[in-house]
Amino acid sequence: MAKTTNNVRVGLVDDHSLMLSALALLVDSMDGFVTAWTCDDPRKAVSKIEEDAPDVLVVDLSMPERSGLELIKDVGALRKDMPVLVLSMMDETLYAQRVLKAGARGYVMKEASNEQLEAALRRVVSGGIAVSPSMAERMIEAYSTGVEMSDQGFLDRLTDREFEVFQLVGECNTGNQIAEALGISPKTVDVHKSKIRSKLELNQGDSLSAFAIRWVETQRLTRSGDSRQ
Repeated sequence: MAKTTNNVRVGLVDDHSLMLSALALLVDSMDGFVTAWTCDDPRKAVSKIEEDAPDVLVVDLSMPERSGLELIKDVGALRKDMPVLVLSMMDETLYAQRVLKAGARGYVMKEASNEQLEAALRRVVSGGIAVSPSMAERMIEAYSTGVEMSDQGFLDRLTDREFEVFQLVGECNTGNQIAEALGISPKTVDVHKSKIRSKLELNQGDSLSAFAIRWVETQRLTRSGDSRQ
């Protein structure tokens, strides 16, 4: 179907060029949508938004130099009315709440189907919130009971970047691997680890790695149990 001048213009931000190309093709195949531009650097994305603001932004969560969470906050400061949809490999149960609090309107896992992504995109453009049915159920339950939705407890003390470091530590990544994954220096990783230890009130003899690994494994076992129900 031929595109019209009334198409919803979509900005795409992801540090993987193949993913960007595939997303652009998918968006351009959707009726009523067109790719405004693509960007592989969250810092450059801010400039692109200032120069040519799209109608909606689709962003990855884990990117070097500046995370998707930070970009979402930047977008909120620049264009508060611009809906943002996160498309990430990161587990929704761990990040959706942080993403929504940062100002995004939805969260889709990269393993989702093209149809699910299109439905989520249409939902956020229309002013809705797009999350998986299980996450939506948790949000509704939290609202009805007045109980905080997050099951992270003590981890709520961590900043978004500290939480990213904590999870990567729990996945047995070295300091250098974490630095490379987040686009920061190993020294900065050490600073984050020190702050995490302090915020989690770990004793001098306690291992942050062991603590984080146990937490990650507990999350995996919990999700595995939920999927069998």
